[in-house]
Amino acid sequence: MSTPAELARGGLRKMRTALEAPVSYRFTLDDEARVDLNPLLGQSLALRYLGEIHCVHCGRVSSKSFNQGYCYPCFRRLAQCDSCIVSPEKCHYHLGPCREPEWGESHCMIEHIVYLANTSGVKVGITRHSQVPTRWMDQGATQALPVLRVQTRYQSGLVETLLKAHVTDRTQWQAMLKGPSDPVDLPAWRDRLLGECGDGIDTLQREHGLQAVQPITDGEVVSIDYPVLEYPTKVKSFNLDRQPLVEGTLLGIKGQYLIFDTGVINLRKYGGYQVALSQL
Repeated sequence: MSTPAELARGGLRKMRTALEAPVSYRFTLDDEARVDLNPLLGQSLALRYLGEIHCVHCGRVSSKSFNQGYCYPCFRRLAQCDSCIVSPEKCHYHLGPCREPEWGESHCMIEHIVYLANTSGVKVGITRHSQVPTRWMDQGATQALPVLRVQTRYQSGLVETLLKAHVTDRTQWQAMLKGPSDPVDLPAWRDRLLGECGDGIDTLQREHGLQAVQPITDGEVVSIDYPVLEYPTKVKSFNLDRQPLVEGTLLGIKGQYLIFDTGVINLRKYGGYQVALSQL
């Protein structure tokens, strides 16, 4: 039996992507892209958890990962771990108690995009303008369309709350991994939702200013194709805490998931885990 060839080792981060046909993926450790993954499709790989977790912010060894890679002190202290990151309509920056005002200025008090995406079906989401189209690829969207341009994260959360009364803001990840969603007419969805939410959007413009929430009427649908040789019919998810060695033939990559013939693993979930990637 041949000796496994180690390709890289270090602290796991989410894969880096480039919008190509199909999406180009790079395996990333310690914020450095190390391995081009697309050429490894069809190859036998092993991902081994080495038994340590290093905080993705301070590097401290941690017995447990919080919020996809942070130690507990950083999880408690950092603004990027605050509940308003998940629920931006709860942002309290304007009230003064932001954990890190400078971080809030550079990440939250900037232009955001409210979008529609086709992941396991149509969903609404928000992202910083600089994260288009990365956010869509990270979610495994096969289609995406920017719908509104909003001045702050807080305001984008208020808009998303309006829209998600009519369309989900969730992705059914198992369904997303079983194959591409059927194509949908996202511009028609946009027009219908903006019509249904028109009064609410008008109210937000009166409260925050006309320029704070602006519809994007000329946005174009972005279609996204993923490097997948074969989709699973049944989705089995690996857990590195219970199974430190993941082995199998790499059949595809979608979102932040590696799809093996033996199961799937969400690499973003294991930020800071010290791992080794090998080719068998």
